[in-house]
Amino acid sequence: MARITYDDQTAAAYKAVREIPRDGLGEWREAIRRHLDPSPGMTVADIGAGTGMFAAALTDWFDLSVVAVEPSAAMRAQIPRRPGIQVLAGDAGALPLPDGSADGAWLSLMIHHIPDLEAAAREIRRVLRPGAPVLIRQGFPGRADTTSTFPWGFFPQTTRTTDTFPTVERTCEAFATAGFRRDALEPVPETLTTLADFLARVDVFRRSDTIMRGLTEEEFLQGKEQLRRAVREAEQASSPGTRTNWLDLLVLR
Repeated sequence: MARITYDDQTAAAYKAVREIPRDGLGEWREAIRRHLDPSPGMTVADIGAGTGMFAAALTDWFDLSVVAVEPSAAMRAQIPRRPGIQVLAGDAGALPLPDGSADGAWLSLMIHHIPDLEAAAREIRRVLRPGAPVLIRQGFPGRADTTSTFPWGFFPQTTRTTDTFPTVERTCEAFATAGFRRDALEPVPETLTTLADFLARVDVFRRSDTIMRGLTEEEFLQGKEQLRRAVREAEQASSPGTRTNWLDLLVLR
């Protein structure tokens, strides 16, 4: 998948509609704790950090030092500037970190943007200390039922894009060339917005999301109408319609 570009407006939209409220990430906090074994003062490379949602979460949760590496200047501008977070320009194939300087690598929803997974694996191996894990938060083809995940169940044609993403097997093969082996693979839930809130923001969401951008206008409007019906049904049932999404955590060492 080709690298996308973000202007200031799109990056601001991404931060506004794509970041998950902290209280919806509780299961991710525990999953990361299990596999990273964090302690204060550790350094984690957040590769493809986006607008810094997890950079901020990692520093808050575990008192870590995070090096947030992000190729887009517009996205970097959205990352919080505060103690514990260092923001650098770079990408997975050219990390601006010294050899053996990180105690872990975090990659969230970004491996499908990497043009050369093997090169990225070698670069990540270079900057990690021996035994340090790579934690990948990702939706992998064949690992989720698009009819039951949110919000993609309302827009099933998004599989045209998501089916092109690297599989678990492809990712593991690429990282194996740099000496990594699969340590764990587990689905992790995250609590997202209500249906009504998502409907109110779905147009902005589409502009900020690489997967939704692949929809035709007709496909988007059809999905939006399904979403409207779901909102009405939730209101009639006096239910807020809060949705939970599942993504995989792939851990390599």
